[in-house]
Amino acid sequence: MENFDWKQLFNPEFYILLQVGGIKIGLYVVLFIVFAETGLLAGFFLPGDSLLFLCGIYSELLMKDFSTGSDFVNVVFLASLVAGMGILGNMAGYWFGKKSGTYLFKREDSFFFKKKYLFQSKDFFDKYGNRAVVFARFLPIVRTFAPVIAGIVEMDKKRFMFYNILGSFLWSFTMIFAGHYLYELFLNSFGIDLKHYIEYIVIGIIAVTTIPVLMKLLKKRA
Repeated sequence: MENFDWKQLFNPEFYILLQVGGIKIGLYVVLFIVFAETGLLAGFFLPGDSLLFLCGIYSELLMKDFSTGSDFVNVVFLASLVAGMGILGNMAGYWFGKKSGTYLFKREDSFFFKKKYLFQSKDFFDKYGNRAVVFARFLPIVRTFAPVIAGIVEMDKKRFMFYNILGSFLWSFTMIFAGHYLYELFLNSFGIDLKHYIEYIVIGIIAVTTIPVLMKLLKKRA
């Protein structure tokens, strides 16, 4: 941490490899970030999909203190932990939305809160209905506010929990397993270590996940 550069905050690899006093705390930081993306309404600037993909690549390191001796079980355990925090984060967002009502739509913008993102998420929710809780997991910014919108419109709790659990598990298992097994495939079949291309991977994932959102915004303005 001595040579800390604030730009590292936008690099998901920084969180995974983070150490304090020589103790690796990457797993706990990852779990907190997953919760914060929806539970603290501050997740629009945090790495999401790219973070989980890198978790798959670094799964052995992250699960070192909790290793079961089985590579597959370790990845399943890691993905389940992430899914669990995603579920809790969405529950916190839903609760906040239900308690706040329309207050957020009148709140002034701040560094951690942008009202335009709330309106974009509302449009997304109106278009896809209950399925938005699942789809939002794979979309930056939208996943931060989708559970809040669900609470504001008073979506049925049982129905919300069903889509919340489904979306969280699909998101975590898809991204983490993709990172883990693509890393092994490239390393064993082509001799390519994806850890040497982390920056390109992160840029690629951000581009793929944000292009649909940007296209929708541009289409609306046109």
